Amino acid sequence: MIICIGAGPGDIGYLTQRGAELIREADVVAGFDAVVNVVQSIIPATAEVVLMNYRDQVAQLDAVAKAHHQGKRCVVVFMGDIHFSGFQYLERVERACGHPVDTLPGISSAQILASRAKVCFDETTFITFHRRGDLTPFKRHLVHVLEDARNAIVIPCPWDAARSFMPPHIATYLLQQGIDPAHPTEVWENLTRAEAEWHGTLAECVDKTFSDMSIMLIRTLAPMDSQIEAAPGT
Repeated sequence: MIICIGAGPGDIGYLTQRGAELIREADVVAGFDAVVNVVQSIIPATAEVVLMNYRDQVAQLDAVAKAHHQGKRCVVVFMGDIHFSGFQYLERVERACGHPVDTLPGISSAQILASRAKVCFDETTFITFHRRGDLTPFKRHLVHVLEDARNAIVIPCPWDAARSFMPPHIATYLLQQGIDPAHPTEVWENLTRAEAEWHGTLAECVDKTFSDMSIMLIRTLAPMDSQIEAAPGT
């Protein structure tokens, strides 16, 4: 067995019961250091732990795949939900194994943000820039989302300076594309830890600095009217 598990947005309290059960039963638990640290307390003492980073992930996943093919129960943990920002990592797991693998969804930072900020996913589009490759199509999509009067929940790209696309860069790009600078904008850091919230406008976001553990909400200028029935007596 090999299964990829979304381990939640950085707090073991957001790990699903099924995910915890699979980790407790595993022979091998693998993942990036920060993610494995989240679930460290429930990893069995008998399990082999395979840690990795961006530089050695291919070689380490090959080792996990070898254990899988030997019949060991292997779990690969992802931050958040696999299908929100981890899809390229999932592709690497499947490439190492040579076949599709099972996945168990987790709770993402986007879901936590929607809850804290009281926005409805029906009226909101989620976009992540936390990925390798050309970001241009996703940047264009973000422009179209705001032009269509939808909220946008955005995960920035916090990597090296050459690729970094953090909230100030995102705000600058949107303003260059003609997006109204008055859009209400929020940046939330460490959602499940010591929360830090910044509230302002898209224009004001240009000059701010935020940590790598950031997620961004850009609200529409024209919120959708409630479509529930009128209150009694009105």
